[in-house]
Amino acid sequence: MIVLDDLDKKALDHFRGFVVKKDLVGIIKGGANVPAFVLEYLLANTCSTEDEVKLQEGMENVKKILRDHYINPEESTLIQSKLREKGRYKIIDKISVELETQKDRYWANIANSNIKKANISDELVTNHEKLMLGGIWAIIEMEYDPMITIGSTVYPFVVRDIKPIQLSSFDNSKITDKRKEFTNEEWKTLLLRSAGYEPFSEGLDDRKLNLLLCRLIPLVEANFNMVELGPRSSGKSYIYKEITPYAILISGGQGSVPQLFVNNTTGRVGAVGLWDAICFDESTDKLFKDHDAIPMMKDYMESGSFSRAKGGEITGSASVILNGNINQPVETVLQNSHLFSPLSDEVNNDTAFLDRINLFLPGWEITKFSPKNFTNHFGFSTDFFSEVLKSQRKTTYYEAIDKYFTLGSHLKQRDSKSVRRIVSGFIKLLHPDGIYTKEDIRSYLILAMEMRRRVKEQLKRIGGMEFWDTNFSYIDKETQEENYVGLPEERGSHLIESNPLPPGVCYTSTSDGDTTSLVKIEVVVLKGSGKINITGTNNQEVKENIKNTYNYIRANEKSILDDQHSLTGYDLNIQVSNLMGSSISGGIGSAVYVAIISAIYKKNLKPALAVLGNISIGGAVERAQNFADRVTFLSENGAKTILVPMDNLTEITTLPQAILGKTDTPFYGNSQMLLQKAVLSE
Repeated sequence: MIVLDDLDKKALDHFRGFVVKKDLVGIIKGGANVPAFVLEYLLANTCSTEDEVKLQEGMENVKKILRDHYINPEESTLIQSKLREKGRYKIIDKISVELETQKDRYWANIANSNIKKANISDELVTNHEKLMLGGIWAIIEMEYDPMITIGSTVYPFVVRDIKPIQLSSFDNSKITDKRKEFTNEEWKTLLLRSAGYEPFSEGLDDRKLNLLLCRLIPLVEANFNMVELGPRSSGKSYIYKEITPYAILISGGQGSVPQLFVNNTTGRVGAVGLWDAICFDESTDKLFKDHDAIPMMKDYMESGSFSRAKGGEITGSASVILNGNINQPVETVLQNSHLFSPLSDEVNNDTAFLDRINLFLPGWEITKFSPKNFTNHFGFSTDFFSEVLKSQRKTTYYEAIDKYFTLGSHLKQRDSKSVRRIVSGFIKLLHPDGIYTKEDIRSYLILAMEMRRRVKEQLKRIGGMEFWDTNFSYIDKETQEENYVGLPEERGSHLIESNPLPPGVCYTSTSDGDTTSLVKIEVVVLKGSGKINITGTNNQEVKENIKNTYNYIRANEKSILDDQHSLTGYDLNIQVSNLMGSSISGGIGSAVYVAIISAIYKKNLKPALAVLGNISIGGAVERAQNFADRVTFLSENGAKTILVPMDNLTEITTLPQAILGKTDTPFYGNSQMLLQKAVLSE
């Protein structure tokens, strides 16, 4: 019994003949090692219906075609016998071609039929160049002719014709016209179902669905470079193996110069010129067969072209995907090394190679797939879906962000290019009609910055000072507000944010000698009449610190604030949060001072900043008690810079060497110096 939801009915209404119930593939496939796009090629026209009877008839028809013409490996002897008896027979199989230079002729190999050295014409090879690069699935018209001999050897099998299993023609206007009939969420769901996923299944939230969409970007963006590391069985290679005939999967260590780039003997261009995407599976093992392939791959990943030995530059449009398994928790990898370290030794410390990666997908966030994560609803048939993706490679939305946003100063040329291309990819996938909103772009921009920043952060860890600018931000052209984008894993177990702190937020620590606590100060400034509201604590000493700091600023407004800003025109809401520790005590005035001023002027503070010390009502900077305990506690919870009163200078020697090695401790002697060292320079 078919159970359809509203989206199924809408998909059938608008795309009948181009959608298929995705679980039919699994039902028919059984144990056959036939790609999904082969089955859906057969299913689309007969099973694009909600009519149970017609659906069953269509399935029976497909089963008959597969029974009669699809070759399972164990049937290879039988099919060879049938060919001999009938003389001519159509089969569904994977066909590849090799050139035997000694005889100056091509031979076809038919995979499941176990037919080696079948005769094939030069014309067929010329018309289907991918035969030379891993092969293609096709409906193959075979012939048996025992009269064909070379010397005393008989070569009776002949490939007479090939019909690749993909659409012969495609009109993108149908997608463009029909997109408006679907909401953003409906379209996103339809895309993910078309790729085989069920967005509403257990374990998949909006974050993971966006990560799954990232896997499709190399198929809509030409010359796009991506890395994904994650656990086994999370479907890293599934997209490139099952849902498109335009991608090729290369096993570890098999990438050679002739296969990837160009055969200098024949002049034939390799995989980069013939496929839309090249996925290196098992990239944690050896990547390339030839050492010469590495510099050529660097050139290609940078510019989409490479130079061949015998003159001339050759271009290609294939995207490059490096997939691999990561066997340790990401926190452990980050403690000991960097996130590129699981990759093959050929590239995992080659910053020039790694900097060419546009998108680093955190596959460790995608849980292992179980049957419930695969959809039983309607989605685009795989041959239609692959053509939809391919057609989008001709367009670009590289400049789309410029209408609404400006990229921050830390994004260098490669960063900007990567971010723009990721955003462009999301627009192509989710808005093929070119209609999108500012908030659509903002959400894609945040995700794009994260995916590229992950690359940059690892390059910084490897040791390149040239990659030190990792505080990625974007500026809203309408409000001029600057927003910083961080990485989930960089924060790790740290409670202190590793990104530039937003205006009004500052961290500190308190200690009474027995209990050390981590404290977050948050200040929100509203137009008002000079009121102050303190929440989050009933500790009178803490409240006294805050009031003294506030009164100091108010008494010295003319020297601290400019003419356009006065505390009498604002209401301040100050929240004190105890993030760790049983109780908090005093000595937080300096952090409160920094938070108030940054909130008033809307200035970001330095990344992972904490402030120790107190400011008296007269403006004197008071020494931090229990100095070593508090600095150590802040450092262990993620603080990279801890501003410390000058009176604590003599205690610097009491800090553990490990703390000094990973945390900067600048000293300040007055409130002006404190502010200068706390605010993020523009």
